Amino acid sequence: MAELVKLYPENPNPKEVQKVVRVLKNGGVIIYPTDTVYSFGADLTKTKALEQVARIKGLKLAKADFSVVFNDLSLLSGYTKQVDTPTYKILKKALPGPFTFILEANNTVPKIFKNRKKTIGIRIPDNRIPQAIVSALGNPIIASSVHDDDEIIDYTTDPELILEKYGKVVDLVIDGGFGDNAASTVIDLTEGKREVIRQGKGDAALIL
Repeated sequence: MAELVKLYPENPNPKEVQKVVRVLKNGGVIIYPTDTVYSFGADLTKTKALEQVARIKGLKLAKADFSVVFNDLSLLSGYTKQVDTPTYKILKKALPGPFTFILEANNTVPKIFKNRKKTIGIRIPDNRIPQAIVSALGNPIIASSVHDDDEIIDYTTDPELILEKYGKVVDLVIDGGFGDNAASTVIDLTEGKREVIRQGKGDAALIL
């Protein structure tokens, strides 16, 4: 059964964060809170962990549409093509926040996800738990929403119910309090576009 680790978004305990980082470095899969919904997570450099998340979601890795979580914009250049000034201004204004931005990927991304994907969805959640994890880990993690089987509720918001349901297929679940039930707003910024692909928690009108 997965371990349940309690972390407080206001001030994540560094000792507990290190426990999460050790699991990720060992190729483990976690479930963690963001500023929107709870997400499956894995170290972006651990292919087997990414494949495990894809399996949980009933997908092959090449078909999985995982977002990539950063702690700030400085790591972007390792995974995206050069971002122009207008795009960078939008990112700077919106992040951290409840947005996923689709950007043009560099050659690193197809190798990670074993596909020919030319884009990458990037996130910097406005929640200090994932920020602290990525910062301590030293590279990005993936994000893939934890959906609920309920016909009315889209996402599971209670970490204890998440542990009950997924405790045998992940290695660690972070209890960061109740999650939200609205996903991030997805905005396509490739090739000079400013297109809202999915309306979620973030208000695109405030940043575009």
